[in-house]
Amino acid sequence: MTMLGAKVVEGRPQHMITIGQLANYAGVTTKTVRHYHQRGLLAEPPRDSSGYRRYGAQHAIDLVKIKALAEAGVPLARITELLAAGPDRFAAAIAEIDRNLRERAEELLRTRERIAQLRAGDRLFVSADVADYLDRLLEAGVSQRMVQVERDGWILLQSVAPNEAALWIADKQDAITDPEFRAIYLEYDAAFGWPPDDPRLHPLADRTQRWIANRYGQRQDGERSVQDPAIAQLVATSVGASSPAWNRLIEITNERNVGG
Repeated sequence: MTMLGAKVVEGRPQHMITIGQLANYAGVTTKTVRHYHQRGLLAEPPRDSSGYRRYGAQHAIDLVKIKALAEAGVPLARITELLAAGPDRFAAAIAEIDRNLRERAEELLRTRERIAQLRAGDRLFVSADVADYLDRLLEAGVSQRMVQVERDGWILLQSVAPNEAALWIADKQDAITDPEFRAIYLEYDAAFGWPPDDPRLHPLADRTQRWIANRYGQRQDGERSVQDPAIAQLVATSVGASSPAWNRLIEITNERNVGG
């Protein structure tokens, strides 16, 4: 029985509303209401003679409850359970959900920290000592290309030989304080674009060997702190950047070592 657009339920008129009105009352969209129907969270009312769904007060109450639980972070899959739960079960379920949310929040915080490390660049991939050394190179005027070559080498070295890498970086950090080392490094960086027959290559090789001899004596290896030659070779051939001039510098050094 109807009375002026209202349906009589147990002797009381119950105002019936459209899905749009229901959504507005609850502060959601009609798409959300339909989604809750599809998930089985909100009961679907029968359609009227015009083919439209008509909702009552209980639908509005249930929708507000569903919205409140969803906005509190309760997974949709658990909302039906909570709506039907008694006070004790409801409290226990909410405590469990809260624990899960805290764990998710902590993981998100860790993710944000990793993202911050990504923004910091090199410090995500190498040790703090290596990152500091790379920063010192940039401060000295070394090109970003050269620092990238260094970084890639350190990533590999610290992965395959962390103990040797720790010894090597300690030596590098000390060397970078030497003005002559920085000057040679900058010239070597500049030599990347030189032709392989550039007359500056031999003087650069001489200057480098003098510095090595002064620092390390007659060993003339300069970086013997890496004891395994296979490791040194792996790093040297895997950093992904080379040039004809750099290759020629290596040849000049090898020729002198053989001749000497």
